[in-house]
Amino acid sequence: MKSLAMKLKRFLKSEDGPTAVEYAVMLSLIVVVCLTAVTSIGTKAKTTFTNVANQLGTGGAT
Repeated sequence: MKSLAMKLKRFLKSEDGPTAVEYAVMLSLIVVVCLTAVTSIGTKAKTTFTNVANQLGTGGAT
Protein backbone atom coordinates (compact mmCIF):
# COMPACT_ATOMS: atom_id res chain seq x y z
CA MET A 1 0.00 0.00 0.00
CA LYS A 2 2.85 2.37 0.81
CA SER A 3 4.38 1.73 -2.61
CA LEU A 4 1.11 2.67 -4.33
CA ALA A 5 0.93 5.90 -2.35
CA MET A 6 4.51 6.76 -3.30
CA LYS A 7 3.81 6.08 -6.99
CA LEU A 8 0.68 8.22 -6.88
CA LYS A 9 2.57 11.03 -5.17
CA ARG A 10 5.37 10.85 -7.76
CA PHE A 11 2.81 10.90 -10.61
CA LEU A 12 1.10 13.98 -9.23
CA LYS A 13 4.40 15.77 -8.77
CA SER A 14 5.47 15.04 -12.32
CA GLU A 15 2.33 16.73 -13.65
CA ASP A 16 3.05 20.06 -11.94
CA GLY A 17 5.75 21.21 -14.35
CA PRO A 18 3.83 20.75 -17.62
CA THR A 19 0.66 22.19 -16.08
CA ALA A 20 2.48 25.33 -14.97
CA VAL A 21 3.95 25.72 -18.45
CA GLU A 22 0.54 25.33 -20.05
CA TYR A 23 -0.95 27.99 -17.78
CA ALA A 24 1.95 30.33 -18.53
CA VAL A 25 1.45 29.88 -22.28
CA MET A 26 -2.30 30.50 -21.99
CA LEU A 27 -1.72 33.59 -19.86
CA SER A 28 0.79 35.02 -22.32
CA LEU A 29 -1.61 34.47 -25.23
CA ILE A 30 -4.41 36.18 -23.32
CA VAL A 31 -2.14 39.15 -22.56
CA VAL A 32 -1.14 39.46 -26.23
CA VAL A 33 -4.78 39.38 -27.35
CA CYS A 34 -5.77 41.98 -24.75
CA LEU A 35 -2.94 44.32 -25.71
CA THR A 36 -3.79 43.99 -29.39
CA ALA A 37 -7.47 44.73 -28.70
CA VAL A 38 -6.71 47.75 -26.52
CA THR A 39 -4.27 49.16 -29.09
CA SER A 40 -6.77 48.69 -31.91
CA ILE A 41 -9.61 50.28 -29.95
CA GLY A 42 -7.37 53.17 -28.90
CA THR A 43 -6.32 53.86 -32.47
CA LYS A 44 -9.91 53.80 -33.70
CA ALA A 45 -11.06 56.05 -30.85
CA LYS A 46 -8.31 58.57 -31.60
CA THR A 47 -9.31 58.61 -35.28
CA THR A 48 -12.96 59.14 -34.36
CA PHE A 49 -12.20 61.99 -31.95
CA THR A 50 -9.90 63.62 -34.50
CA ASN A 51 -12.64 63.46 -37.15
CA VAL A 52 -15.21 64.94 -34.78
CA ALA A 53 -12.82 67.73 -33.74
CA ASN A 54 -12.08 68.56 -37.38
CA GLN A 55 -15.79 68.69 -38.20
CA LEU A 56 -16.39 71.00 -35.27
CA GLY A 57 -13.62 73.26 -36.50
CA THR A 58 -11.41 73.07 -33.43
CA GLY A 59 -8.35 72.22 -35.45
CA GLY A 60 -7.83 68.59 -34.56
CA ALA A 61 -6.57 66.52 -31.70
CA THR A 62 -3.00 65.50 -31.21
